[in-house]
Amino acid sequence: MPYAHQPVLLAEVVRYLEPQPGEIFVDATVGGGGHSAAILPRLLPGGRLLGLDRDAEAVQAAKERLAPFGEAVEIIEGNFKDLDVILASRGIGGVDGLLLDLGVSSYQLDNPERGFSYQHEAPLDMRMGRNGDLTAATLVNTWPEERLAQIIWEYGEERWARRIAACIVAARQREPITTTTRLVEIIKAAIPARARRSGHHPAKRTFQALRIAINGELDALKTVMAKLEQILNPGGRVGVISFHSLEDRIVKNAFRLLSGRCTCPPDLPVCICGRRRVLEPITHKPVTPSTAEIAANPRARSARLRVARRVLKEKDGE
Repeated sequence: MPYAHQPVLLAEVVRYLEPQPGEIFVDATVGGGGHSAAILPRLLPGGRLLGLDRDAEAVQAAKERLAPFGEAVEIIEGNFKDLDVILASRGIGGVDGLLLDLGVSSYQLDNPERGFSYQHEAPLDMRMGRNGDLTAATLVNTWPEERLAQIIWEYGEERWARRIAACIVAARQREPITTTTRLVEIIKAAIPARARRSGHHPAKRTFQALRIAINGELDALKTVMAKLEQILNPGGRVGVISFHSLEDRIVKNAFRLLSGRCTCPPDLPVCICGRRRVLEPITHKPVTPSTAEIAANPRARSARLRVARRVLKEKDGE
């Protein structure tokens, strides 16, 4: 199917990240290149953009869409947790802008063969990068019940996690679970009927949890957040679009930690935690989509954008 992904909060990303001529930007989740296509013209002349994505199909789509920008853009298949290494390999000591648009893309959801959606019949896959070894089928058919329950609870915030894990294990003992529709049937059977009558689709939280576990999404986010000081140039901006509370909490806490906020107990007469001010928030509250954007793209409704600016010139705080 043709690669199609509608970028969320596009105007807000451009507004708050403020791309300027001659700057270096990284779109660390380039997808189909929607955000990059809006950022690149503002970097010219003299600027440069690197686009990363774990999905080879997204990389190809972005290369085609952004080809008119020539040598001003480079598209790379890779994981943003390795961004510091990727930049160093290209002789880039720091960047002026960094964007992360987290989660799964519309293309991945709408392409049945990728196995991300609980609304399509497909093999259980859910890998963002096809070169990964762990698939959803491997996870649900081999992981211990206790571990399954833990990830469904932690990554899906699913109150029926233990029941769902128990039903998965019971079902796989009869025959392997190989398709999305079979997994949905098992999840529905595990959740009491009264709990299925309202709210989200019964499988939504479990599918989210499995996807996060398979792709190591939260660990990758924590890793890149911990590297912001070395990735961003003085004055460099970082923007993160998240779609659920687990991601947003990691970003919020990372920005707070790097803002230099003291973590000492309040009864201490002198600060001893040594926190330094590395970032300053540009958005003090998360920016959310407009009513018009949600009407045009319902999948944007849960998007949250947080932006901060690098303020320290040197790592020693000078």
